[in-house]
Amino acid sequence: MKILIVEDDLEAAAYLSKAFREAGIVLDHASDGESGLFLATENSYDVLVIDRMLPRRDGLSLISELRQRNIHTPVLILSALGQVDDRVTGLRAGGDDYLPKPYAFSELLARVEVLGRRKGTPEQDMVYRVGDLELDRLSHTVKRAGREILLQPREFRLLEYLMKNAGQVVTRTMLLENVWDYHFDPQTNVIDVHVSRLRSKIEKDFDQPLLRTVRGAGYMMKDEAAG
Repeated sequence: MKILIVEDDLEAAAYLSKAFREAGIVLDHASDGESGLFLATENSYDVLVIDRMLPRRDGLSLISELRQRNIHTPVLILSALGQVDDRVTGLRAGGDDYLPKPYAFSELLARVEVLGRRKGTPEQDMVYRVGDLELDRLSHTVKRAGREILLQPREFRLLEYLMKNAGQVVTRTMLLENVWDYHFDPQTNVIDVHVSRLRSKIEKDFDQPLLRTVRGAGYMMKDEAAG
């Protein structure tokens, strides 16, 4: 595995470089955002480890620029800012994981290894498939068995999140936070209404159901035919 560390604290960078190399990981180091952007653009890495507060270009700006350039290398953000809102901001900027400081190197290493296994092509990152249902995040289109299905923006976000977590139970709380950006329960049936509408659109005229309700837990996207 080859990674890029973008960290302006030279002492911390030296420690990380030594520890990663001892773990058998090849790495490059950049001490500011512009240098990190150059290296990440010119070279191929399995994972990028980026500090949030950087000179010349901050970490979030660096990540956003990489995503705009269609570079989808997994990114782990390191930051002294560890509040929920800080983590959410980092992930929405294009980060894949967020580790607040201080941290144990063993945890950082484990997270980098997980991201390294996740690395795929941009096409894999941008297209979700469950059975014969396909969602293209780039073109914002949904097709089932080749037939296009028209969804409202909220329905698209709901389906995107469900397909991203296919095979796993997605709770109502997870949907409220990730699809509606609510961090409280509004005590309405908004989720049930949207799930019902979505289910009717993606399953009407098709024999195989893909979106099922897990009683007392939430919802799950799964191709039952695949076992």
